[in-house]
Amino acid sequence: MDKVKGIADKIFNKTSFLVPLVAIILGLLCGAIAMLAGGFDPILAYQSLIKKLFGSAYDMGEAIRAITPLIFTGTAVAFAFRTGLFNIGVEGQFMMGMTGATVIGITLDLPWFLHAPLAIIVGALCGGLWAALTGYLKAVRGVNEVISSIMLNWVALYLSNYIIRAFFVAKGQQKSDPIQESALVSIGWLSDAMDHARMHWGTVIALLGIGVFYIILWRTKQGYELRAVGQSPDAALYAGINVNRTIVKSMFISGLFAGLAGVFETLGVFGYQTILAAPWGYGFDGIAVALLGGNTPIGVLFGAILFGGLSYGSAGMSFGAGVPPELVRIVIGSVIFFIASHGIVKFFIKPFLGRRADKRKEAI
Repeated sequence: MDKVKGIADKIFNKTSFLVPLVAIILGLLCGAIAMLAGGFDPILAYQSLIKKLFGSAYDMGEAIRAITPLIFTGTAVAFAFRTGLFNIGVEGQFMMGMTGATVIGITLDLPWFLHAPLAIIVGALCGGLWAALTGYLKAVRGVNEVISSIMLNWVALYLSNYIIRAFFVAKGQQKSDPIQESALVSIGWLSDAMDHARMHWGTVIALLGIGVFYIILWRTKQGYELRAVGQSPDAALYAGINVNRTIVKSMFISGLFAGLAGVFETLGVFGYQTILAAPWGYGFDGIAVALLGGNTPIGVLFGAILFGGLSYGSAGMSFGAGVPPELVRIVIGSVIFFIASHGIVKFFIKPFLGRRADKRKEAI
């Protein structure tokens, strides 16, 4: 128990919560200043945002739907970060997961208790294997994962488009044929309760994924090896760890999370796959979510809630206060800036922490 508590204290310490919290506050203040400079009322804008998020059961459900893929992609990025890798290819892995699920969802005719799980597993594996390719290039050929994963994002986009257009496109449309009902993972009764918001089982699995993230990295031997390689590959090699295999394994697990994000967008939200002109953006948003959460499991969850909430609530700011969506991005960008600039945030926190330390000394 003491060991578990010690690990938890390192991950969920005061600084891991305080720094993001202050960064969020500073980001919201910067957003308010930007709105004032543009002639908008920031109080009305933030009120409209909150009303959009919590004003109806439908909006609450759709906000949860928007947050779900960000939990997956944020977890994917944070997992790779924790093992010393920068997985900027989450966008491509997201699309490969989506395509794998679409292929299984359309082509096979199985009972629901086989069809949906198989589509989920295949989609996740497609995302994982696509990420493992980046890991292989780094481990065996020494190719920087940032360069290769960015390139593979575009390969994934055009490969996905080709597969849908060549084999599964609906006649006269820019999307695939509908996925069979037996492969869909919508939660009908919950959608009805939320005024037909697009609720699905991916949200539950995303929350479980947060726990899996923690268990793998901090409660297993494999997790120890992954973190050791991330901290110092040379030291890990000296300790007898197969560094190359560990790099591939890390990217594969990260890609599994990213692939699941795409899977549930297809099977739980749309029920088909669209031919895209540009990436969705969930993978790049996942980088911001991981930064917001300090690459910690609970931090990723809160980061996804904040990022997804701001993105979905931006429509309320537009209609309720006339604020353009671009200003919402300024708020999000400001938060990310302060998260990345720990020194600036700690400058604001330090006087308060100093006072608390002085009071403790006096009490002693």
